[in-house]
Amino acid sequence: MTKVGMVGSGMVGSAAGFALVLRGSCTELVLVDKDAARAQAEAQDISHATPVSHPVRVSSGGFEALAGASVVILTAGANQKPGEDRLSLLKRNADIFRELVPQITQAAPHAVLLVATNPVDLMTALTAKLAPNQPVVGSGTVLDSARFRALIAAKVGVAPQHVHASVLGEHGDSEVLGWSSASVGGVPLAQVIDLTEEVTQEIENGTRGAAAQIIAGKHATNYGVGAALALITEAVLRDRRAVLTVSGPSPYGPCLSLPRVVGAGGIGATLTPDLSEQEKAALERSAAVLMEAAKGLPELSA
Repeated sequence: MTKVGMVGSGMVGSAAGFALVLRGSCTELVLVDKDAARAQAEAQDISHATPVSHPVRVSSGGFEALAGASVVILTAGANQKPGEDRLSLLKRNADIFRELVPQITQAAPHAVLLVATNPVDLMTALTAKLAPNQPVVGSGTVLDSARFRALIAAKVGVAPQHVHASVLGEHGDSEVLGWSSASVGGVPLAQVIDLTEEVTQEIENGTRGAAAQIIAGKHATNYGVGAALALITEAVLRDRRAVLTVSGPSPYGPCLSLPRVVGAGGIGATLTPDLSEQEKAALERSAAVLMEAAKGLPELSA
């Protein structure tokens, strides 16, 4: 029995729930939303995929329905608008979390809390303050790393699964693409393709600009992050010890993304990737951006 709770059944929450069912990530899924009718409708719609995918029991309810959940995914919050950066959402979503998190911890005190709401690094840090007795994982740059890998794969001409590359730091404008540690089938990327400025700039632009481009066209990103949340959830539920660039505490200060071992207890070991001096400096700048933004929240500025 593996029960997952989804707090927030908007575009991200419903896409994540759908991905969990299609992948057979859990045996039970419950959606919770302040709009109970929306949660009920999404649960009903997702449940109709179970006969052709996996026999997941899908339902909706109030916070009390989260009881017994092994993982609770937090997607509730204000959406990023076209032209708006993720950090501008901080105060609005912090207010929402101050109300939600205590209710979640009361209902599911033993669950791993998986935060997807933006700005995800600071919302992860805030959740850890509001729920000090539970493991907290941020979705971080798992999606950004997937975008980075996909673009490298397309350029090289291989399947993305055989590309290993990480995006580090903030899930946002200051994120750092780890070119130094990128590889294809275990071979350093620089030995596989000529990393000209034109090539690296094209991939950087595609990775960094993906969210803004998608939001401009459809006002939200949901499918990619939904699949990423399902992947992280599976790593926890099945104790996979998967190495994922999730967000958590770091020696740089606030929560940010680094390669981490994710298993039953949430985040385990943090791995130190090979970085050039330029990349190290960029990661420190990314941490500084987050530390400056954190000053806007009393829980994080103390």
